[in-house]
Amino acid sequence: ALLLCVNPIVSVISTPSEAVSGTVQYLTICFIGIPFITAYNIISSIFRGMGDSKSPMYFIAVACVSNILLDYLFMGAFRMGPAGAALGTTLSQAVSVIISLTVILRRKSGISVKKTDFRPDRPVMGRLLKIGVPIALQDGLIQIAFIVITIIANRRGLNDAAAVGIVEKIISFLFLVPSSMLSTVSALGAQNIGAGKPERARLTLRYAAMIAVGFGAAVVILMQIFAEPVVSLFTDSAQADGARVVTLGGQYLRGYVWDCIFAGIHFSFSGYFCACGNSGLSFLHNILAIVLVRVPGVYLTSQLFPDTLLPMGLATSTGSLLSVIICLAAYGIMTRRSSV
Repeated sequence: ALLLCVNPIVSVISTPSEAVSGTVQYLTICFIGIPFITAYNIISSIFRGMGDSKSPMYFIAVACVSNILLDYLFMGAFRMGPAGAALGTTLSQAVSVIISLTVILRRKSGISVKKTDFRPDRPVMGRLLKIGVPIALQDGLIQIAFIVITIIANRRGLNDAAAVGIVEKIISFLFLVPSSMLSTVSALGAQNIGAGKPERARLTLRYAAMIAVGFGAAVVILMQIFAEPVVSLFTDSAQADGARVVTLGGQYLRGYVWDCIFAGIHFSFSGYFCACGNSGLSFLHNILAIVLVRVPGVYLTSQLFPDTLLPMGLATSTGSLLSVIICLAAYGIMTRRSSV
């Protein structure tokens, strides 16, 4: 279905005319690779459920190295442009799936795949959907929010759009640590709750939040100092347009990077809520943050401050601050109820 919607999607997100062709190629190839992403996430979840969080890290490391090498091949040697970037990403994801599936089947873990495993099991599917649907909707709406932000940036001009795109890539990298807190707390918390040790699940949440805050604070300080040099790694600052992109990107990054603190905290809480079987709470705080703060905040700051991207970056991170407040309130209610 997504393949049929490529052109409408490119039109809806107000892609600059110079980038339409490359965007269509990129999205088409990336959409084809979605099954690989799904398969990898499922297999990685199985490993984490068995208490093995290292193997998924190794698999994704292989994928990253493969991605870099394939990008050099397709974009450098073959000069395929956006299509080459997408192809490198998709093939590297396929490599990680093949390796992870091979490892899990060869290990003596008691896991095997038979034809009967593909028959629907209503009770099991019901439990999976109860937890999975809110998370899927949450992630989908988060991506829609980022698309809306991209549209807003695109309408400000090519330099603004390029700056926002570069910063999104940087933030995606910086978010590796905060986002890992979700899966970590979810896996460890569920194990401890299942073992009848809820206090250890709460300790897991506490330590994860502390790690996230410490990492986020360090990143915030560094990016306030080195925002422009980091952005300049992705564009030619010697050119007039490139210099403008670096300036705008530095502004946006200085505001957006605060999200590394706030997101790390609410990712930790989301993992805890999922471990408790309350993934709906994770869905709720994310949706409220998107609808009440992130999207309207970015739109308003875009209109009120046309010459700088700093307020837009701050508006984006403020959405996560609302999520933190909601998570703290929900956690307090859950804790009081469990002690009654």
